[in-house]
Amino acid sequence: MSFFKKIFDHEYKELEKFKKIADEIMELDPVISKLTDKELKGKTKEFKERLENDETLEDLLVEAFAVAREAAFRVIGEKPYYVQILGGLAIHYGNIAEMKTGEGKTLVQILSAYLNALEGKSVHVITSNDYLALRDMEQNKKVYGALGLSCGNIRPKVEMRNIEDRQREYNCDIVYGTASTIAFDYLDDNKVKDPNERVNLKGYGYAIIDEVDSILLDDGITPLIKAESLKPPVGQDKDYYTNIYTWACEY
Repeated sequence: MSFFKKIFDHEYKELEKFKKIADEIMELDPVISKLTDKELKGKTKEFKERLENDETLEDLLVEAFAVAREAAFRVIGEKPYYVQILGGLAIHYGNIAEMKTGEGKTLVQILSAYLNALEGKSVHVITSNDYLALRDMEQNKKVYGALGLSCGNIRPKVEMRNIEDRQREYNCDIVYGTASTIAFDYLDDNKVKDPNERVNLKGYGYAIIDEVDSILLDDGITPLIKAESLKPPVGQDKDYYTNIYTWACEY
């Protein structure tokens, strides 16, 4: 029983911590709501400058969430409720936030994605299919834009073959895509000889995973396989590798 008590005590303490932060965010609403659109957008520059002056994301969290919350309201007419702020905090701190369909998962993503994008590192919002990735990106792109951040959508290679197009999308502050697309790009990037040929030049900073049970559990049991034809070494015939395989099977 003590084992389970420790688990639930920890969860309770985490929730209480989030509630205190959420209360602070809500208290800022009257102040942030009075800012002009230009002043609201300028907050992003201010936050980045404060990070350069040795402040941390923890120092900015309350203000950044309040700013993102107000931007969402002005652009798409939806202001995250108290429980949605709790969800955004849970995600930011690396927890799993269970939300049912219709409870505003797409809206919650904005809060933690905006905060973590302030560091200038890549932020990936990973979904289970291309439709959701495109839909969520199109809805939230205007919100991020109102705050001075760029937002992209990385598509499968069959739809986006050009390396410059893929690099442009990955270079955005916040990138939406599916787990398989981003994972295959990661594998391909680790095969190139010239680093400039990589599609993801910013690397991997922070990720939000939508439908986490589907992606990490259901899809996680299926290995990603890259298969390519091998060219024989110079001076060898086309059956070079076939002969090696045949020889290996005989022994």
